[in-house]
Amino acid sequence: MSHWFECKAKFDRLTSDGTQKRVSEPYLVDALSFTEAEARITEELKPYISGDFVVDTVKKVNIAEIFRDDRGDRWYKVKYNIINIDEKTGNERRAAVNTLVQASDFQGAIDNFMNGMKGTLDDFEIHTVTETAIMDVFDERLGNLPTKA
Repeated sequence: MSHWFECKAKFDRLTSDGTQKRVSEPYLVDALSFTEAEARITEELKPYISGDFVVDTVKKVNIAEIFRDDRGDRWYKVKYNIINIDEKTGNERRAAVNTLVQASDFQGAIDNFMNGMKGTLDDFEIHTVTETAIMDVFDERLGNLPTKA
């Protein structure tokens, strides 16, 4: 079973005016361990980076599912609650779930999320939608090929 890791990479980027600028960018990687996550992000970014490169941070993140849309250039975290009824007491219980949705804007993130959730049998409600700083998602199962939601 694989997990999602957020990896922050520091490297020099060429700016539009031709100067070098040191940047730190977060990426999401599907891996089995912290070590594999660091190795994967290094391998994925190697073709795009020249000069000094450091994986600054690797942390495990709780993402249940990812909805891709190759038309989108941003990543949004959608936290939603699954609503269950406790059979003994009859009370509603909510279980929070985090997803990552690729979209061009906030409304697109909601639309892509709702499209991705079509067919689910659980009752749910969106709790929050937040734009993230994540630059890209590297998923071993998809070979990092963008897919439409």
